[in-house]
Amino acid sequence: MHNEDGKKVEQMVSHMMLDMGVPAHLKGYRYVRSAVLIAEEDMKVVGSVTKLLYPEIAKQYNTTDCKVERAIRNAIEISWERGNKETFERLFGYCVKSGQGRPTNSEYIAAIADTIRIQMNAADLKEKERGYTHG
Repeated sequence: MHNEDGKKVEQMVSHMMLDMGVPAHLKGYRYVRSAVLIAEEDMKVVGSVTKLLYPEIAKQYNTTDCKVERAIRNAIEISWERGNKETFERLFGYCVKSGQGRPTNSEYIAAIADTIRIQMNAADLKEKERGYTHG
């Protein structure tokens, strides 16, 4: 069950990132995806991306914290320019047209992780309700 949920979360993250315009061929895509999966499990890491999150991802991919941060920033900048404006509006309350700058790395990661967590909780709730009505 847990493994199945993990796969579902990974698929949701990938779908959302592609919708947000993060090109899948970028290293930053893999790093953002890993960051969101880690944050979805433990949101505390978002409060300390430089001390907790980047080192963890750097270890996973055998690279440096600095390269992880730069690749994530680059992926976010590209998605901010090319991504689905409605998705940004929904997640951040603003988009490129508003003139506000792009979200920070931690804001971006937290928004995706939080959205995924809410969707998973809603799905779990529906499944429990279905179980009660049929059981």
